Amino acid sequence: MLTLYDYLPSQNGWKARVLFGLLDIPYQTRLVSIFEGEGRTDAFFELNPAGGIPVLELEDGRTIAESNAILTYIADGTRFLPAERYRRAKIMQWLFFEQYHVEPVIGTLRFWTLAGRLDSNAVIAEAKRSAGLRALAALERGLKNTTFLVGDEFSIADIAVYAYAHKAADCGFDLADYPALTAWFDRVLDVIGSGYPIHLYSEDPHSAV
Repeated sequence: MLTLYDYLPSQNGWKARVLFGLLDIPYQTRLVSIFEGEGRTDAFFELNPAGGIPVLELEDGRTIAESNAILTYIADGTRFLPAERYRRAKIMQWLFFEQYHVEPVIGTLRFWTLAGRLDSNAVIAEAKRSAGLRALAALERGLKNTTFLVGDEFSIADIAVYAYAHKAADCGFDLADYPALTAWFDRVLDVIGSGYPIHLYSEDPHSAV
């Protein structure tokens, strides 16, 4: 069986959980105690040299790290990652956008806010907030005339970008300024459903250390 090394408050891990659920693929979970240093052990570095989660371990012991690489692997050959060259490249475009403009910006600000670390990162946070506004504006432009990020069909691009973008209000972004984006949030939620809870960092007593 596939094994997902995960940390429940991570929206990167959430992406994989959603896709497994939508495709009805069985897997087992091994939780990693990030803030107790489990991701920095020699054993975990064997799974992922960068030490982050999620990591997908295949049945034969090989591993894949980075959330969007995991999505691509799971979705290959399914309706969520088409084989047609242009559409596949456009999906990759949004996956790269998410990892450069959304997760390290909105995701980081959200973590600092919810874990009580915003004040200690105030200088960097201001730059990230400006970058976050640019990312939200880009998404608003990209979604004005399309149902999903790549045309009328839901894809792994929508799962990846939605994961952190739809929680931008948690770190102070006013989403009322982005009507096309918030309408897309609703459409994505209609596809995903309510069976994939968001776990708060407050559930991990070590996250605020």
